[in-house]
Amino acid sequence: MSRCEITGKGPVVKNLVSHSNIKTKSTAQPNVQKKRIFSRVLNQMVRLQIATSAIRDMEHVGGFDNYLLNSDDSKLSKRAAAVKSRIKKKISTKK
Repeated sequence: MSRCEITGKGPVVKNLVSHSNIKTKSTAQPNVQKKRIFSRVLNQMVRLQIATSAIRDMEHVGGFDNYLLNSDDSKLSKRAAAVKSRIKKKISTKK
């Protein structure tokens, strides 16, 4: 059971409905990949399990750091929250 560490996406239970209207339960797994992502603020690679939809969203927003800083804290895993706090700390010391 994989779960995205940034968006919180996880498995979803759904019904497959046949032509005769018979409902069969099935689960849909998110496309979660183990990725090493470069953080420009930290100047190092960060390893996280991320859904491919989150990777596309990151590229649209403008990078890993911007996407993580704008994401909701309640959806983040412990590791992603720790990376977010490290990024915030690094930004505050630069200013």
